[in-house]
Amino acid sequence: MYIPKHYKVNDPEEIREFIEAHSFGTIITAGKGRPLATHLPFQLKKEQDGYVLRGHFARGNPQWKTIEEADEVLVTFQGPHSYVTSSWYEEKDIPTWNYQSAHVYGTGRLLSEEELRDDLVTLLEKHELYRDEPVLWDTLPTELLEKDIKGIVGFKLHITDIQAAFKLSQNQAPEDYQNVIAGLRQEKDPLSHEVADVMDKRRP
Repeated sequence: MYIPKHYKVNDPEEIREFIEAHSFGTIITAGKGRPLATHLPFQLKKEQDGYVLRGHFARGNPQWKTIEEADEVLVTFQGPHSYVTSSWYEEKDIPTWNYQSAHVYGTGRLLSEEELRDDLVTLLEKHELYRDEPVLWDTLPTELLEKDIKGIVGFKLHITDIQAAFKLSQNQAPEDYQNVIAGLRQEKDPLSHEVADVMDKRRP
């Protein structure tokens, strides 16, 4: 990913938090024909030999067959993004776009059914435990679970490289930075408000 120096993120903990907060990503592999891409929920987990990404495909999705064939697999994660008009600057300039994104590269292998089951347990816990009536693995009918697990294929990627770009007006003067935050808060798009919140927290 091309990242100008102003926007490159080097802090591993900051990148980890970003991925966990925006864990619905896009996995991209190069098959024998055109590249394949699928939008999936991911789990970032720490293992003995480093961090991995785990996820699963529908068995009917042919992309799972490319996981172990590919030299490297790419997963992209997208945060909030918004158009930025240069009318918010003290001196007029070219309009731009603010965004957050991360690219994760890794080598993949398919999971055993037991490993996949463990992943599904933790995925449900992550998204259900805080609810009044959580839907957890042990609360679902065994027949339904057995049927569902036969219809999916789990995989994990051993991470080989992570690149992250947070383009959030870091190259602007303090007054213009503040003006961008104020301008974004006036936009109708909820994503603009999210970008403003991120910029406010990361104020130089």
